[in-house]
Amino acid sequence: MIRSAHWVKNLRELIRRTSTDIPADVELALRRAYRKETRGSHAAWILATILENIELARKKNVPICQDTGTLIFYFCVPVGFDTNALAAWTREAVAAATQDGFLRQNTIDAITGESFGTNIAPSSPVLCFQQGARKTVDVRLLMKGGGSENVSRQYSLPDAELKAERDIEGVRKCILDAIWRAQGNGCAPGILGVCIGGDRTTGYCHAKEQFLRKLNDKSEVKVLAKLEESILKDSKKLGIGPMGLGGQTTLLGVKIAAISRLPASYFVTVSYMCWALRRRGVLLGPEGGIHRWL
Repeated sequence: MIRSAHWVKNLRELIRRTSTDIPADVELALRRAYRKETRGSHAAWILATILENIELARKKNVPICQDTGTLIFYFCVPVGFDTNALAAWTREAVAAATQDGFLRQNTIDAITGESFGTNIAPSSPVLCFQQGARKTVDVRLLMKGGGSENVSRQYSLPDAELKAERDIEGVRKCILDAIWRAQGNGCAPGILGVCIGGDRTTGYCHAKEQFLRKLNDKSEVKVLAKLEESILKDSKKLGIGPMGLGGQTTLLGVKIAAISRLPASYFVTVSYMCWALRRRGVLLGPEGGIHRWL
């Protein structure tokens, strides 16, 4: 019989690590950005403060940001695994992490405005399941803050205002427009997850999944890899900079994917992530023990 205590304990640990310790590739990108900014500038000062914040959060074992965001769990489970039990253990772990201070009481009733003190509510946390060939359970956690969510955008091509047609150049115009409209309001420097195609729902879902990719990877689709690179370069020319106060570093990364669409629709979905890209993963064994951190 599977011991639920192991699962709850290790899922809580996944939440703690995700909330308090930023991924190595993101921290490295921030340090590189700091070295490129002019000393004494607003951009350098902001990035230095961000890096100090990261170090303090790690040292003091406290959340990197007060907005611990929407918790999105991605599970890949063996065939036949009890996903209902896994969902229950995950909710229990979220409640425990909230009680221990690793998550803010961050879940609000949309009608009454009242807070769910445990962060357990309808659609909170978000749980996504798929089956895989492994015997272990692959768990990825993404914490998506509200400020960055507010500046995310979705476009429907053609767009007369942007003079954007249903092609890669039209997609490029949409992405640059999203960056310009966001300015520093999404806590720049940000990371973009972009989906070309899909419907309005799957576009956002697939765009957010791009945040699970490492910042130094490239799309396997050559035209998308080229677009990722060009958007990152073009973003520097906008001069928005950290927190919108000017500088070279407007984005840390751009991750673009494409999925099928209907003939009548051509959506470009841009999900914006703040500098605090909080993602982490773990492989859990059949009894809930930690096999390997990802």
